[in-house]
Amino acid sequence: MVQDREVEAGVNPSEWLQRSVALFRARASTAERAVAPLLLPVPEPAGRSTSERMKASLRRPGEVLSPRELRQLLSDLQGVTDHRVSEVEGGRRAGRLMQWYQSADDGQRQDFWLLLSEQFVADPKKVKVAQDRFAAAVGTPEQAAAEVIFRRATVSPRRRVLQRFSAHPEGIRFLVDLRAQMQPRLKTDKRLLALDVEMEYMFSTWFDIGFLELRRISWNSPASLIEKLIRYEAVHDVRSWEDMKNRLAPDRRCYGFFHPRLPQEPLIFVEVALVNGMSDSITPLLDELAEDIDVGRASHAIFYSISNTQVGLRGVSFGDSLIKRVVEALKQEFPKLKTFATLSPIPGLRSWLSRHAPADALQEWESVGSLPASSASARSLLGWAARYLGGLAESGQPHDPVARFHLGNGARVERLNWAGDPSPKGFRQSYGIMVNYLYDLRKLDRHRADLAKGQVPVSPAVATLVKSAPAASRHSLTTTTTKT
Repeated sequence: MVQDREVEAGVNPSEWLQRSVALFRARASTAERAVAPLLLPVPEPAGRSTSERMKASLRRPGEVLSPRELRQLLSDLQGVTDHRVSEVEGGRRAGRLMQWYQSADDGQRQDFWLLLSEQFVADPKKVKVAQDRFAAAVGTPEQAAAEVIFRRATVSPRRRVLQRFSAHPEGIRFLVDLRAQMQPRLKTDKRLLALDVEMEYMFSTWFDIGFLELRRISWNSPASLIEKLIRYEAVHDVRSWEDMKNRLAPDRRCYGFFHPRLPQEPLIFVEVALVNGMSDSITPLLDELAEDIDVGRASHAIFYSISNTQVGLRGVSFGDSLIKRVVEALKQEFPKLKTFATLSPIPGLRSWLSRHAPADALQEWESVGSLPASSASARSLLGWAARYLGGLAESGQPHDPVARFHLGNGARVERLNWAGDPSPKGFRQSYGIMVNYLYDLRKLDRHRADLAKGQVPVSPAVATLVKSAPAASRHSLTTTTTKT
């Protein structure tokens, strides 16, 4: 028989069997597929590297591109940075790959990511040589030059590929979307981490604050831009166009950062209310029927929503610079503004309480929504909330993600607000409690320095709440009380 002759000729029996079964299945009729359970079981995907796959002749179950297709895709990617072609031709080749990617399915896209992550790595031999030369040059006049050569040796060819894609007119948009699409796979496929880290590094350069433009967004802005605000709003959902119009009213300001290659796409935006006094509830700020105030007499600027819009730019920080630039713009427009603060959610509070607070307290707090701030249950909950915001996690960072952002920018925990957000979302996150973070422009650096030492800057009022917390809950809590 044919198979006998192939075995005698030296063909590996297991490889022959795998090829024969694959061929049989491809040609099977409906009647033949009914007996498929009688066939030998096909092995589960082994998670082979792209190098292993490209050396093989057959794809395994679960692998999308065949070895031949994978080799061709790698060749196309390498062609983008071929030193024999011009920048213009390299850009054209990148454009053709972008077109292929846009029509590819999820599995094909994952193979694209894997090739970029696994095949475009720094040459380990060159890195070792450069490292040895640098070590030998330490303490000599050649040390600085050797250090530069060593850094160059560690730069992966992947970076050059990404640069060629970025040069295409739609390249930045393509790469930001690509990284966003890749995010859900990172937890289950660590092979993609190299590409993710490389892209984050490149984006931090391409989206440096020096390249960004601060723009005010108003009700007169293009409708397409306002629609994006509605879609990207991450703190307080926009209920309607009237709701959005209220957020862009004359006594409000909305600012966003824009990149020249994404001119109609805000990377991050902040919503500000101009008011008299420190806001303690989100309800009047979102009240569409509330009358506008005289902005010329406003004393406080309240930042009540900050939203990042691009998942693909995760890890690239804009918030610190955005707030500083907005404060400068507001001070120039409204010289009478004296106080800059936030009205912020506490998204991690309830989850943290579920792990640290007593069970009887948790049960009692389920019905605190209608209680006044003076009630015993409210005071107890506010004490726990103050401990949460005034303490640090084992990592040395504030527990709450919003607190990490504002405290890292130099703000301090100013005031806790009972029933500040009575919405279902607010109750799910923090039993409705909200917090004001104060941006004292004279003390931002000092507050950052305190935080770096493990001391959370809090106001005297919040420090008092911390002291009111149960003794067991104050364990390992360190705060810094600063004067107004």
